[in-house]
Amino acid sequence: MREPEHRGPGPVPATAGDTAAVVLDEEGVVLARSQRAATLLDCSPGRTCVPLLGMLPRAGTDAGRTGHLTTAPGAGRTARQPPLVCTVVPLTAHAPGGPGTGTQWLVLLTPEETAEGAAERDAHRRRTGLSQAAAAGIGTSLDVIEMAETLVNLLVPDFADLATVDIAENVLVGDEPPRFDTSGDVRLRRTAAAQSPEISAEDLLAVGEALPPVTDSTLMRPLMKGLPVLVPDVAVLQAKLGVDPKALPLFVPSGAHSSVAMPLYARGLILGCVTVWRSQLPYAFGEEDAALLRDVVSRAALGVDNARRYTKEHRSVVTLQRSLLPRSALDSAAAETVGVYQPAGDGLSVGGDWFDVIPLPSLRVAFVVGDVVGHGLDATAAMARLRTAVQTLADLDLDPGELLTHLDDLVLGFSEEQMTSESRSDRAERSEPAVLGATCLYAVYDPVAGRCAVAAAGHPPPVLLPPDGEPVFLDVTPGPPLGVGGVPFQVTEFVVRPDSMLAFFTDGLVESRGGDIEEGMERLRGSFAGADPRTLPLDELSRTVFDGVRPEEPVDDAALLLARIHALPSDQVAEWELEADLSLVAHARELVVGQLSDWQLDELGFVTELVVSELVTNAIRYAGGPVGLRLIRDRVLVCEVSDPSSTQPRLRRARETDEGGRGLFLVAQLTDRWGCRFTGTGKTIWTEQPLAGPRG
Repeated sequence: MREPEHRGPGPVPATAGDTAAVVLDEEGVVLARSQRAATLLDCSPGRTCVPLLGMLPRAGTDAGRTGHLTTAPGAGRTARQPPLVCTVVPLTAHAPGGPGTGTQWLVLLTPEETAEGAAERDAHRRRTGLSQAAAAGIGTSLDVIEMAETLVNLLVPDFADLATVDIAENVLVGDEPPRFDTSGDVRLRRTAAAQSPEISAEDLLAVGEALPPVTDSTLMRPLMKGLPVLVPDVAVLQAKLGVDPKALPLFVPSGAHSSVAMPLYARGLILGCVTVWRSQLPYAFGEEDAALLRDVVSRAALGVDNARRYTKEHRSVVTLQRSLLPRSALDSAAAETVGVYQPAGDGLSVGGDWFDVIPLPSLRVAFVVGDVVGHGLDATAAMARLRTAVQTLADLDLDPGELLTHLDDLVLGFSEEQMTSESRSDRAERSEPAVLGATCLYAVYDPVAGRCAVAAAGHPPPVLLPPDGEPVFLDVTPGPPLGVGGVPFQVTEFVVRPDSMLAFFTDGLVESRGGDIEEGMERLRGSFAGADPRTLPLDELSRTVFDGVRPEEPVDDAALLLARIHALPSDQVAEWELEADLSLVAHARELVVGQLSDWQLDELGFVTELVVSELVTNAIRYAGGPVGLRLIRDRVLVCEVSDPSSTQPRLRRARETDEGGRGLFLVAQLTDRWGCRFTGTGKTIWTEQPLAGPRG
């Protein structure tokens, strides 16, 4: 029958899948009924339905009634049929197709929910809610501990009164747990726990503690195979767990009546174990609960395994990057330096920021800071290639602009390699070459001249903090980022007073999500205000500045390099200028021997006299004059000879028949290091000898 239209007073009763409908006349005769009503009542159309007759309102009323009807067994009905809730609604219109013209009544019959049915419905609701919450909440984190905490918070209090997660110690650091059989051993550590407010678990193992070993038993053996262990009666667990009775409270909470243990099982590995307990919830765990927990924990196991593998990769990247960075603190004749590096956010996003301090000939030093776009192992590998390239180019003693030009060419080469490694289809879709995004700043400081030369490739300028002034950003002419190509990099030179401080940084230190980088740079400049670079310990200052300037929610990794500048005292430097006259070579030897005697370095006189004689002779003979001669004394003795020629000297082994060509070879054999660098007025050949005598 079709559901009749309700036009009477009162609300329309709710109907469900178990609701039956019967239409009666005022005498209780069945006019129509639904199929469901036929299974509940032994009343046929055209006959009086005695059980429902008493439910009809008295004559002269038009109000519906609600009551209970207990049915007896009959055709299509069982002896345990629950009572029916009867709702009587008057109809002002005839039932479609129904006989008679008097008042008609619609009777809706719904089985009354019993206590057992309510409990089952509540349990079903809990299981459905847990399954939905697990699907939405598990697997959203790449942190093992956070994943475990999410899991226990999902299980308590709707599914269990107490939930614990124990994870293998190897997994917590990113490694795989050992594969084991029933005789194996996996060391577990309590990683997360949650409990209902009504229960007490003071004696239970605390979060962070290691679980005592549990002997092999038939009760717990299914865990080794990735299967659940359902314990409807905790007394059985206490008897068969096989642990010291004194340690039993660490495993079993007091007052619990049932439990389920489920291994975190993924890719054939036991990553840990999830255990749930019930004490306040009245009904014990059953097979359906165990099946539901297995589904939830299987999701969590995959999430934990993904987090474990991410932790391992992150640890490898961090280790790699920190091994590529220089020592955090260095001290040389030119500067004292301290560097700080920190990944983005919670440390899970390692990028390509780096800094470097490179000693150069003649006691000079190079400061490098750079940033490769991106995060992860690829960015770290790209950073390693760039850092190695900078160190190699620095060894050629190039000026900052020329060095960045060569580095720019290398980045373009990296991009070509990337394009070559891509598939043909990917290349067809790309309209322009893939450029490795990177920025770099390269500065060279000369402690003898007290000057610093800087060139930047898309990188923010350093901060200069004079010993008695306000911090300022150096006016460095900016260049394009590395990989653009075709644009020269301009070198900016400035004087740096002794005891000044230079601060080099990457944009991750001053850039925040949705913020202005200019505001961050102003915070950085302001953080140095009032600081005395001559007295403050660099390590303390670097950490204070780094923590105070970096945004609360950083979007990128960051690096900061502080350098306290030194100047070489004038009494450690001696320099002369000679005309292009070969007769002055003997005078150059006399000048050098006399200066070494004043410095109490007479034992270096013979070698240094010979080196100066060869270099000055070659400079006068092949380059002309004037010729500059300089000695620098520090941890090593530096000898420099400058001339106006730009010809690169070449070291070669002279043949027996050659009359010349042995001078530079002799110089290389007598000194520790030698080299040549080009200047704006020519070139300088330098040598280094270790100091063997006392320093004045």
